[in-house]
Amino acid sequence: MISSPLWASAFRPFYFLGALYAPLLVAAWLGALLGLWGLPGEVPLKLQHGHEFIFGFAAAIITGIVLTALPSWAGTEEIRGGRLALLVALWLAGRIAFWAAPWLPTQLPALIDCLLFPVVFLMLAPQLLGARNRLYLLLLPILAALFAANLLYYRGIASANLAQALLALRLAIHAIIVLYVLKGGVLAPIFTGNALREKGRGGQVPFDMKLETACLVAVLLLAGCDVGAAPRAWTGASALACALLLGWRTARWQGWRVADVPLLLVMHLGFAWLVIAFALKAAADLTGIVAEAAWLHAFTVGSLGLMMLGLMTRVSLRHTGRPLVVPRAMLVAYALMFGAALLRLAAGVHGLGNAVIGASALLWAASFVLYLACFGAALVAPSLPRAAPDP
Repeated sequence: MISSPLWASAFRPFYFLGALYAPLLVAAWLGALLGLWGLPGEVPLKLQHGHEFIFGFAAAIITGIVLTALPSWAGTEEIRGGRLALLVALWLAGRIAFWAAPWLPTQLPALIDCLLFPVVFLMLAPQLLGARNRLYLLLLPILAALFAANLLYYRGIASANLAQALLALRLAIHAIIVLYVLKGGVLAPIFTGNALREKGRGGQVPFDMKLETACLVAVLLLAGCDVGAAPRAWTGASALACALLLGWRTARWQGWRVADVPLLLVMHLGFAWLVIAFALKAAADLTGIVAEAAWLHAFTVGSLGLMMLGLMTRVSLRHTGRPLVVPRAMLVAYALMFGAALLRLAAGVHGLGNAVIGASALLWAASFVLYLACFGAALVAPSLPRAAPDP
């Protein structure tokens, strides 16, 4: 079984399971939100939803993206076969432990569900320590932060400290944002530059280390202020700095010049939603004209959702030997995700109620159903003969 195509690369099982879990998670949460059924345990629905979006769905997709990218970008050894199967088993065990928590000994769900990121850390640390580009070592504290956030969540639940559990989820979101800014900040301009050269429209913009450093510092400052319960003026100011710096950074990449390339358009739209999320955070903390939660949904649905779909499409095509031609169904998926973000933002800002929130959730889930329809079979089948490489 370990020699089957499913275990040849991390994107195969993790994309498959993450995309499969997405509609199941929405069905469970939406049914509970509408009062059709209850979820096990006495944990508030908001916390259950937030935890499984981050440590269930997002953890699978992020693990698949990172472990697949590192061999090409950092020159590390591909994690496959038995080691990959171990990681998948840990993710699955964590999902079972989470939902079965009311019937398990108090500490057991936390012990099981918190294993994935430390094991990924232990597998990657020796490789990254030997990588020529030392910047890839920044992945290790991000993994450590995600582990700490999950541990803090379970500690909060066990002690009935719901504020601590919410803080843990926010810490995890900020860790994902840091990873997003770092990884996306490499991929988006390089892929854009490749397309511009291919189409005879110029080339990649020069890398600006000062701007990249300023963006990272601003994002870390916002995370520290937000998680550390700093005065709202501080968090608002740091969020405004993030919006301005990352807006400038995103504009430099000239994404509008490759708007006719769907794989790039969806990435740039993802970064646009990230800038919107920071602007909403600034508006909420500095003026109070929008709900504070609006920025979280702008990031998780709009920014993270679009970027995930774009990278999942690119990797699934390229690493299964197919040309980088986006299936029509995936164009629909991108549109559905964008619509889901608009609806969720409108529902949060204007208080449109559960019906609009539910519609947004269904569009979000449908995007991943379409992904599975397009690539599910390819993920478990042998790769085709290698397509022509990227320019």
